[in-house]
Amino acid sequence: MSNTVQPGPSKAFVDFAGVGLRYGDENGTLALSGVDLAIEKGQFAAIVGPSGCGKSSFMKLATGLCPPSEGSIRVAGAPVTGPLKITGMAFQNPTLLPWRDTLGNVMLPLEIVQPHRSRLSSERAKYEAKARALLATVGLAGFENKQPWMLSGGMQQRTSLCRALIHDPQLLMLDEPFAALDAFTREELWAVLQDLWMLQRFTCVLVTHDLREAAYLADVIFVMSTRPGRVISTHRVDIPRPRTVQSTFDPHFNEIVQQIRAEIAQVRKENTAGIVAPQGAAP
Repeated sequence: MSNTVQPGPSKAFVDFAGVGLRYGDENGTLALSGVDLAIEKGQFAAIVGPSGCGKSSFMKLATGLCPPSEGSIRVAGAPVTGPLKITGMAFQNPTLLPWRDTLGNVMLPLEIVQPHRSRLSSERAKYEAKARALLATVGLAGFENKQPWMLSGGMQQRTSLCRALIHDPQLLMLDEPFAALDAFTREELWAVLQDLWMLQRFTCVLVTHDLREAAYLADVIFVMSTRPGRVISTHRVDIPRPRTVQSTFDPHFNEIVQQIRAEIAQVRKENTAGIVAPQGAAP
């Protein structure tokens, strides 16, 4: 069984304390309420929960793209007051620029993020070598000059991961990065991402609906409630690394997945009961 634990110390790399987020005015949608969680430096965390629980809102808050309505957020020991420069992001859709080849897409953050932007012109050869090495790590050596339309969905997502990591971010945020892929490609990319993380040990936050994916990749899994989202449980995943597809058939792996599945099913059931119960009905 996975170990249910309390939120970590305030010295954590990513620290949410009593965080709430309401879109619009005081009558707007309350997406998150009372979120407390802590992610350690170099840790791989996953956030799971029912649809509409605020997982994507968490991404916006953690990266400084959206300010909280209440509570405090600290990343790398500092309050988050605006967009962070230390993050890399990858999404469900690779969003590669169609007019750039694979190498050009990977190098895009270097043209935007300091101090790389100032150094790119004088150190282009070094940066290109780094991008080629990163592409080789994910199995894309020889595809540097291919346009996005020439790549499979899995290859495009590998390119997207390289783009998110090329500027050495301290925090990698992944929003359903493999959801649009077939099962076999998805499992291949779990291994690719695990290898990259084990090599570089960046802090990683994965938002996903796939509980197997969360258990395969994460050190810690935060389970969210229905909207307004809050953390209802935290699970340490004590499965040795490197993990493989065979690990997903292990009884302990399935025990972790089923425990979390039951928790999500319970909060969905409670939410549905609250919606359909007649006003004034006895509890």
